[in-house]
Amino acid sequence: MSRARALWQRVPTPVIDVVLVAVAAVDVWLNMGEPTRLGVALAAVGCAALAFRRRFPLGVFLLTLPVALMQDVAVAVLVALFTLAERSRNRRLLAVCVALSAVASSTPWPLAEVDRTMTLVFFVYALATSAAPVLFGQLLQAQRDLARRLAEIEEAREHERTLHAQAVLARERAQLAREMHDVVSHQVSLIAVRAGALQVAAKDADAREAARTIRSLSVTTLDELRTMVTLLRASGGHTTELTPQPTLADLRNLVESSGTHVELSGELPPAVGTPAQRALYRTVQEALTNVRKHAPGATACVELWQDGDGIGVTVTNTAPTRPSLSLPGSQQGLVGLRERADVLHGTLDAGPTAQGGYRVRLRIPLDAD
Repeated sequence: MSRARALWQRVPTPVIDVVLVAVAAVDVWLNMGEPTRLGVALAAVGCAALAFRRRFPLGVFLLTLPVALMQDVAVAVLVALFTLAERSRNRRLLAVCVALSAVASSTPWPLAEVDRTMTLVFFVYALATSAAPVLFGQLLQAQRDLARRLAEIEEAREHERTLHAQAVLARERAQLAREMHDVVSHQVSLIAVRAGALQVAAKDADAREAARTIRSLSVTTLDELRTMVTLLRASGGHTTELTPQPTLADLRNLVESSGTHVELSGELPPAVGTPAQRALYRTVQEALTNVRKHAPGATACVELWQDGDGIGVTVTNTAPTRPSLSLPGSQQGLVGLRERADVLHGTLDAGPTAQGGYRVRLRIPLDAD
């Protein structure tokens, strides 16, 4: 059926109009009872008007009504009714047109003595015949509306899929930015600090030069990393975690390899969820990285604690004992930590202490997941 419809749609409109006018004219010629000059003229006008039915459907229908007076079933009237029903949404107008067509078809022509019973029977048949093209036209109109609505729904779904893909990409970019900062920056900054210390302590000129080169490359890498993190975070949002991720079991190794004198104290219950463990680990990692970069020579204290239905960690460092190295910062570390805390319905506080040091404190619910 769809194939036949496609073939029908390929037929030019003028050809269809000519064929319909010809069919209507042949129908009048074969079925007109007693032709008169007036009847032939009205029939000719009604048949010719079918060529303009798309532009003036109601006017064409009215012009074809005289044809219904001259024969029981007129093709011209049925075509005009179908075109009007296909284009009009006024149900009352369509009902009036059906009634007019039925009255015209059931009225004797030329007017003579009327048999009321037969006229009523003819009227019922004419009413059913006139209603058929109207119902078919309305069905076709509803089908077009449904196809248009389905196309709109599909377009909306495609747009929704595009937005979802963009949102997923944005989350992945923000997640990648966070992991790059947490992991890569931690390691590279440690290399830069160790290279700076080696450059100062080395006796051999070649060793000092090698240490200077290593430190310079580390600083450049951190600077480029900062740019990449900024670009990646530009379209990001709250993220899910990549796996595998470190947990509290890796915290002691982090403290021992931090390059800073750190005292680890306290413990947490074993029921702490994996997301909460990762948040605590990343907080300690970021805080110790900042200590190495901005407070050379300082000591730090990492305290794990439980407070009622909440758990947390506090990282406090003393004032620096020597000038800090000029290392670039991404300015995104604490932002990322606050985002992690928000996701877990926790809080993060960070700020200087009265003794010239710095303190970072994370608190999250014990049942955070």
